Amino acid sequence: MTDGWDWRQPGGSPTPPASGAAPAERPTTFPGAPSGPTSPWWSDALTDPWRDPRSPAAVIVPGPVGAAGTEPEPVTDPDAPGRPRLRQLLLIPLVTALLASALGGALGYAFAVRGGVTGQPVLGADPADPPALAQRRPESLAGVAEKVLPSVVTVRVASMGGTSEGSGFIVSAEGHVVTNDHVVAGGTGKATVVFNDGSTASASVVGQDPESDLAVIKVTRTGLRPVEFGDSDALAVGDPVLAIGSPLSLANTVTAGIVSALDRTMQAGEPGGPTRYYAAIQTDAAVNHGNSGGPLVDSAGRVIGVNSTIKSLVADGQEAGNIGLAFAIPINQAKRVTQDIIGTGKARRTVIGAQVGGTGSATGAGGVRLATVEPSGPAAGAGLKAGDVILRLNGRPMTDPTDLIALVRKFAPGSVVTVEYRRGSARLNASVTLAADAK
Repeated sequence: MTDGWDWRQPGGSPTPPASGAAPAERPTTFPGAPSGPTSPWWSDALTDPWRDPRSPAAVIVPGPVGAAGTEPEPVTDPDAPGRPRLRQLLLIPLVTALLASALGGALGYAFAVRGGVTGQPVLGADPADPPALAQRRPESLAGVAEKVLPSVVTVRVASMGGTSEGSGFIVSAEGHVVTNDHVVAGGTGKATVVFNDGSTASASVVGQDPESDLAVIKVTRTGLRPVEFGDSDALAVGDPVLAIGSPLSLANTVTAGIVSALDRTMQAGEPGGPTRYYAAIQTDAAVNHGNSGGPLVDSAGRVIGVNSTIKSLVADGQEAGNIGLAFAIPINQAKRVTQDIIGTGKARRTVIGAQVGGTGSATGAGGVRLATVEPSGPAAGAGLKAGDVILRLNGRPMTDPTDLIALVRKFAPGSVVTVEYRRGSARLNASVTLAADAK
């Protein structure tokens, strides 16, 4: 059985068909088909011998991978992470912003509800670090006030004329309190003390010294904080001070000022009562009725004076008020008197051993004239005589008899002072050792 072809081994040439048979169609070639002899049995055959011989066929064999002029088709892994698209880049910050806005709104609403304010504007700027003066350091005025206030009390004394009220301060852990004599004068010897925290306790009068306007009372209570004493002799004009007390029944009041003057000689007292002399510390810190007996403290919180009296422009019988002229007993003098009262129940009075008879202004040189001199007194021991005119005491000029009395009482008994005086036309100097009054 024959199909018109002479089958040969690969690489041979086809045999023409027998006579009468239709000539075989010329094999069709395609681009990329191999050149050279073809064989119907191999993959390069251009016709399929098992099909209709007249039906052309072609088998295209691709060239070898990496052949010149060809590149393999790139293959993309669908699971590999790819570069974000523009829409994704815009979507991420938008979602983040929305979430942050929602969180901020929720927190703001929660804080507003907690503070009791909703739908209201926020008042004030963002908080900043406070300045140094507002940080309440121990040396600041606020720090000093905080230190001293627990040691300051209000003193109330009942008497036949009503209730007298003043201030005081604790000077010992045993309960001793210093105040003015005029606060407790006329009372029954009993007092009520109101502490800084509002608690009260009864107190008894230990002793009084009307001429120095000082008194000591004692309260029975534990855990008391005594004040710290300063040195009134070391003060200078212009030093800052605080006055603490209960002016007009306003407890725990603190006012600030400066030392306006030193050794301001004072003569005070009520009609029919004792005359008080002292060389006072003058201050412009606001002091009113009720501050009497309270402490005047320096910038370190140390007591340097006892607030005692004020000057006013009102007429007699009218209520006086602060005009920036207040006076305090120097603490060195007050401390000495307090120790005397606690130790013996009364205070010693410092004297020079002479009586003043007026000023020496008639001679045109000022000074204070001595009317009499006690034969065995301090002045006589220093060589002073009646008629001598005292010009200066420890460098302080004398212009009024009050000056000599007040300045002498400022010093403790046994102190040595220099006296410049005039006798006739001569100017002389002497050292006088002051003594305590015999009474």
